[in-house]
Amino acid sequence: MAKEELIQFEGLVTEILPDARYRVQLDAGHEIVAYTAGKMKKNRIKTLAGDRVTIEMSPYDLEKGRLIFRHKDERPGTGGGPRGGSPPRGQFRRR
Repeated sequence: MAKEELIQFEGLVTEILPDARYRVQLDAGHEIVAYTAGKMKKNRIKTLAGDRVTIEMSPYDLEKGRLIFRHKDERPGTGGGPRGGSPPRGQFRRR
């Protein structure tokens, strides 16, 4: 028997929960709990409250999902350049 296809939804992160989980308000109006996908952990992609995300869900359990993509901000930047308040990239040494 073949696996069921996963369903993708878009939503907004409303709350950060312990253990790398997030409460996400889907565009359809439902609220679910999602965890970070392994590729996002591997590439150290951070997600904050208020971020637009894409969620992958199984058709069998529509209360839980996997956060697979964080959309880039369409907001104007707050000056992320060297004079914008953030430290230069090479300032800290990596362990």
